[in-house]
Amino acid sequence: MANEMWGGRFAEGPAAVMEAINVSIDFDKRLATQDIQGSIAHAEMLAKQGIIDGQSAEAIIQGLKEVKSEIDAGTFTFKRSLEDIQMNIEGRLSEIIGKPAGRLHTARSRNDQAVTGFRLFVRDTLDAVDEALHDLQQALAEKALAHAATVMPGFTHLQSAQPVTFGHHMMAYVEMIGRDRSRFRDCRKRMNECPLGAAALAGTSFPIDRFATAGALGFDRPTANSLDSVSDRDFAIEALSAASILAMHLSRLAEEIVVWTSAQFAFVTLSDKFTSGSSIMPQKRNPDAAELVRAKTGRIYGATIALLTMMKGLALAYAKDMQEDKEPTFDAFDSLFLAIAASAGMIRDMEPQAKRLKKAAAAGYATATDLADWLVRVLGMPFREAHHATARIVGLASVKGVDLEKLTLAEMQSVEPRITQDIYGVLGVVNSVKSRISYGGTAPDNVRKQARRWLAQLKREKAPRRA
Repeated sequence: MANEMWGGRFAEGPAAVMEAINVSIDFDKRLATQDIQGSIAHAEMLAKQGIIDGQSAEAIIQGLKEVKSEIDAGTFTFKRSLEDIQMNIEGRLSEIIGKPAGRLHTARSRNDQAVTGFRLFVRDTLDAVDEALHDLQQALAEKALAHAATVMPGFTHLQSAQPVTFGHHMMAYVEMIGRDRSRFRDCRKRMNECPLGAAALAGTSFPIDRFATAGALGFDRPTANSLDSVSDRDFAIEALSAASILAMHLSRLAEEIVVWTSAQFAFVTLSDKFTSGSSIMPQKRNPDAAELVRAKTGRIYGATIALLTMMKGLALAYAKDMQEDKEPTFDAFDSLFLAIAASAGMIRDMEPQAKRLKKAAAAGYATATDLADWLVRVLGMPFREAHHATARIVGLASVKGVDLEKLTLAEMQSVEPRITQDIYGVLGVVNSVKSRISYGGTAPDNVRKQARRWLAQLKREKAPRRA
């Protein structure tokens, strides 16, 4: 049996194993909407340029709309014998409108057709990611505002360092996600060029208007080099790279939630909505959502490496290797959307345990730096001398088994005679965080200001998005 799509050049159909390795319809059917968008724009341009007649173009466009309706309704039959989404749509179009369907492929190749659909998909995905991250930032900033003055320990090396506020900690992630959104937006801007019309690799002799099709599809301009147009997958790799950085941020947040919900920390609680039980230990409440967010990171990293590896040895222009661009990208962004939604849900659901947080913030002599700073600021001591004096005072408190603010003035003066009663104004975790008034510091007023600024910005961004 001759190959259904390739005609006379192939006298026989593909071997079963060839079909198995070659067919992509099982996954690239997700690109149906984008492929139809590109085909409609191409048909309209062909008619406008007089390359095909208006009657044929109208039949093509109406037929494509009917195909889309069938796909949307779930009545479309995807055929593995037709390999991919492009051939499946074209084959069904031929069944609906007959001979005019054959004119649609004038002045284009599957090479530029497929990459155009994939670009449209990635662009749509970047817009959806931005919306999802907007919601995550909203959740974080709202939680930050509600807990701007809730004291908690700040850590370095996962050891108690200095007191901060829970709100300040949440705002750190708002800033991270802000950078992630910026990266996705930069990626979108860079990728917003249309490869349609590059044909197989060399362009076409037909008098097409690539600027018209680019504009119709919402691209800023057509791509400038036909070889690069069909062989470029930078846009997907860059999107996955940005996704990998975002996944790393989400994983860090997830790791903290896992630690914070443990009995040993007990900093926050999560409800039944985002936890699970144990099959054998009835007391357990496991932070499974956070753990799975953490685990999804590996899949997203893997997709990024897969595309980089796929592309690294390919000479210009197109090679079938590039068919492997879609499955990892689909999987990575499916995982990413789940991770973003779960993260936003956990942030809204979590309840910080203020008393426990405050107690933990005071552990480990976390206000020692405040004492040293006071010695420098009030007594004019060089910081290294103040550091040594403070270490001796901490040692004294450790021997007595009390917090720094529980030492008597006389005890502190036994180390540094010039210390006055005013020292107690900076000791204690509440006083410590209130004193951190430098821009970006953890002082509650700072946190409130930053949280409100972000919430106002997020509210302004609620204007209608791109079509």
